[in-house]
This record gives sequence, structure tokens and C-alpha cells, in this order.
Amino acid sequence: MNQELQQRLDRLAACAWRIRRRALQMGEVQGQGYIGQALGWADVLAVAYGDALRLRPDEPGWEGRDRFLLSHGHYAIAFYAALAEAGILSDEELQTYGSDDSRLPMSGMASYTPGMEISGGSLGQGLPIAVGMALALRHKGSDAFVYNSMSDGELDEGSTWEAALSAAHHGLGRLICLVDVNNQQADGPSTRMLGFEPLADKWAAFGWHVQRVDGNDLAQVVQAFDAARALAEDRPRVILCDTLMGKGVPFLEQREKNHFIRVDPPEWQQALAILDASQPLEPALP
Repeated sequence: MNQELQQRLDRLAACAWRIRRRALQMGEVQGQGYIGQALGWADVLAVAYGDALRLRPDEPGWEGRDRFLLSHGHYAIAFYAALAEAGILSDEELQTYGSDDSRLPMSGMASYTPGMEISGGSLGQGLPIAVGMALALRHKGSDAFVYNSMSDGELDEGSTWEAALSAAHHGLGRLICLVDVNNQQADGPSTRMLGFEPLADKWAAFGWHVQRVDGNDLAQVVQAFDAARALAEDRPRVILCDTLMGKGVPFLEQREKNHFIRVDPPEWQQALAILDASQPLEPALP
């Protein structure tokens, strides 16, 4: 591994650590929340907001920006932490998470939060909207990428597969779908609710360029993002990310049901102490 790539990965490891820590601090405000998803998806968000996305932090609505759609709106706690990492939100505002009159509701709302492209949460709607955005941007001559972040529970929805078929038909080469394959949804393991394997083969059969990676391995995630953006073919790209709910905090990783976690007051500080003990060193600026 060359030195430049190693420095990039070290920087992103620090970014992912900060996203996890911010999410835990927000969760402590309410005493509960979608912490398992936040910890598991932090590495992907770190690569997106710390490396890949073209943004202007002081102008979230800039026309030339890459679009990032949070289809799984309940991941908002992780998304807000990523927006803070990108400089769009402040750490002070994160402490209003889920409170009255806050711009940071527990499920993502585009009308409230700068940098939030859609109001997600009704699963299966993000990818159809992303297809429409990608078509519109192509019509306008834009070279912006459209990312759709979604959960494996959304694979149960017919609208997801209709959108996947449509994206391939229209050759949407600037559309990148990110799927959190954590095998967990509200009613239990996703594969028990409705089996979706062989998942990579299914996306490929729909005409997509497919990569499947360990979503908690930054080197794999970075390589997948780079490859998806560099692909010359005019077809949509999907990155299937196998992740571990609660990643980085062992006692949360081991919970059988961690779709929505209620954490006892002393456990928040315990979780933060565990995370702080594993804080990575961020490389010095050249």
C-alpha cells in the first residue's frame, strides 16, 4: 500500500470514529435511537462525506453538488454526524437532536435539515427518486453523481426493483446505490423476513455494475467508491456493503435485537469510553 493511500485511510478512520462518537452523543440526548445502524454505517458515510462527495459546506443547495439521498430516513442520526464532519452542521446543533423545534428530527426531513435531499423513511422510495434525479441532471447536462443510501430491508419493496430496472434501461451511469446489508430490520433478520440472496447476482441480472464489500473495512469501501466513480460504462452502479450493527462497541454488537436501541443511562458513557479507547491517530497535514 502506498503512503498516499495509507494517509487517506488514516484520515478516514478518524472521520468514521468521529461520526460514531457524535452519533452516541446524540443518542444520549434522547436515551434511545437507531444507534446500531449509525455505528455500522459510519465507515461508508466517512468515505462519502470525508472523501468522495463534491460539496460546498457553506452552500448546501449548490447546483453542482453531488446528491446523497438518505432513503432509510431512520439513519438520520448517523447522517447528521456525517453532515457535521462535512462542515454543514455544527457540533452544538447536534445536541438538539430529536428535540422540539430542532432542525434534526429523528427521521430525516428535507424541509428541516440543510444537506438533506429527501424526506426518507418510507422504505423503497429513495431509489425511485434517485432515478428521477439522475435523469433530470443528465437532461441539464450536469456531471453530478447521485448516491442513494438504503437498507437491505428495502429489498423487500417492489418499487426498489422497478427503479433498478428503470435505471439500467436508461443507462444512468452517474447513479450509485449504496446498500447496507446488515441483515436486520424491525421484525428480525432481513433474510428471515424475505430472503434476498444471491444478492449480487440479482443486481447484475438487472443490468447494474455490482461490487460487494465489507462495509466496515475502509480500504474496501474506498476502493469500491473509486471504482464506481471511474467506471466508463453507461450503467448504474451498486455497492453492497456487509456491515455489523453496533460496530465499535462490543456490548452493542452482541445485542440480538438492535434495530432500535434503548440504552440505560450508565451505558452511554460506557460506550463512549470504549470508543475513546480505540481513537485512531489522524495523520498530520503535509
